[in-house]
Amino acid sequence: MRLTRARAVLTAATVVIVAATSAASAQPRSGAPAPLKPSLIAVAPLSTLGAEDTSAAAKKLEAEIARELAAASGVKVVAGGEVIDAIKKAKKPILRACDGNADCLADLGKLMGASHVVFGEVGGLGDVSVIYLVLVDASSGKEVRRAQVSLAVAEQGGVKGGAVRLLDPDRFTGRLVVTTPVEGAVIYVDGRRLGKSPAPPAPLAVGPHALRVTHPEHRDFVRFVEIAFDKDTPVAVELSPYASFDTELGATDPGAPKPKLNYVDAPPRWYRTWWAIAGFSAAALTGAVVIGVATADNVDFDASGTVRPPR
Repeated sequence: MRLTRARAVLTAATVVIVAATSAASAQPRSGAPAPLKPSLIAVAPLSTLGAEDTSAAAKKLEAEIARELAAASGVKVVAGGEVIDAIKKAKKPILRACDGNADCLADLGKLMGASHVVFGEVGGLGDVSVIYLVLVDASSGKEVRRAQVSLAVAEQGGVKGGAVRLLDPDRFTGRLVVTTPVEGAVIYVDGRRLGKSPAPPAPLAVGPHALRVTHPEHRDFVRFVEIAFDKDTPVAVELSPYASFDTELGATDPGAPKPKLNYVDAPPRWYRTWWAIAGFSAAALTGAVVIGVATADNVDFDASGTVRPPR
């Protein structure tokens, strides 16, 4: 029953890795977490719901964790049967179920002669899979670092990304590649200027970033981009020029194509026909004659009477 439940949970695994680091590890000047400098790493047996998981899937995942830790650190990693045999020989079965306890993991590290210990707890809900990483100092038993990587999100690099993020967070990056036909466009990421186009690939932390590309003669390009672990993330930027610059450039370029004008024959408006114009002219002339006669006879403008032509 216990194995069946463990296998079911492992199908949508959430892996928790706890690693120990020596107190001698120095922090970089920037204040960022320092990469680990282990001499030997031991991987504790994976557990599910607080108990050791002995399923084939768990053992396979445990081996993958050990392989990626070795690749990320460049040192030997002991795991699986070698760790179990050492625990049995020492007659300390409690070390098979540390369940993330830092003191227990430190004792396991001393037993194995390891400078670091990696503990993983497997769990999950639905199709969501996550790797939680925690670092513990093997000599003091104190937690040093935590990390988290989703196995369901390819951009985070799975177990490999988790191992790198745990041992050397500064290397948990990808590369942003911005291309645009406009030269001299300024590239900003998260409000920080990276340079002008054409620009080389820029290393960025894995995850979402705000990209803005600007040029004085073009409209700004703004977009959120998701940086994938250890991969190039290409972004093709199309900058739209302002209309005023289009007109000015077209007018000063003798080789620019001339705009094509289409003329369409259409009947004139009625008030532009000859008979309408003639009628308006006759009416205006008659009005002028009437006004002139009235003024000549000293007729008040507000008087009433009959106007007759002079004899």
